[in-house]
Amino acid sequence: MTKADLVNAIAEKAGLSKADAEKALKAFTGAVTKALKAGEKVSLVGFGTFSVGQRAARTGKNPQTGAKIKIPAAKTPKFKAGKALKDAVNKK
Repeated sequence: MTKADLVNAIAEKAGLSKADAEKALKAFTGAVTKALKAGEKVSLVGFGTFSVGQRAARTGKNPQTGAKIKIPAAKTPKFKAGKALKDAVNKK
């Protein structure tokens, strides 16, 4: 599903125009991004939890030259699916 498909689905299910659905989607992703930047978790009961993880600095290897490179530490966004989402996906 692409962003356009998601906007169309939101518009249809919520009875919104596509423009309003796109604004709602942008507002949602913006709010989640802002919270994660601030180091907060975003929990949607039944759906899942967005959080930030830490990746330690490490040494990597350039696959073309074999030269060692330093990969800096980084924060990574994570998503853990909630029980209701898992059940819905696994429902036969």
